[in-house]
Amino acid sequence: MPGRRAMISERELWACAATILEQHGERAIDHAAGRVADLAKSGDEPGVKTWIAIAERIGRLTDFSSTGMSPH
Repeated sequence: MPGRRAMISERELWACAATILEQHGERAIDHAAGRVADLAKSGDEPGVKTWIAIAERIGRLTDFSSTGMSPH
């Protein structure tokens, strides 16, 4: 169907989270929140769900990096 996107894989979500964290550092979660807000305003529900999933993984990576543990 046009306009419909499948959710990206778990591996891709983690890769996106790691990349955003690398690019934006401490502001990575703010970047993700901004994307969620922009996509919500435009009515892109699949995009919102994807970026929420990425933000959750950014949070987990941030939590684990502060403890020195791995999320996997």
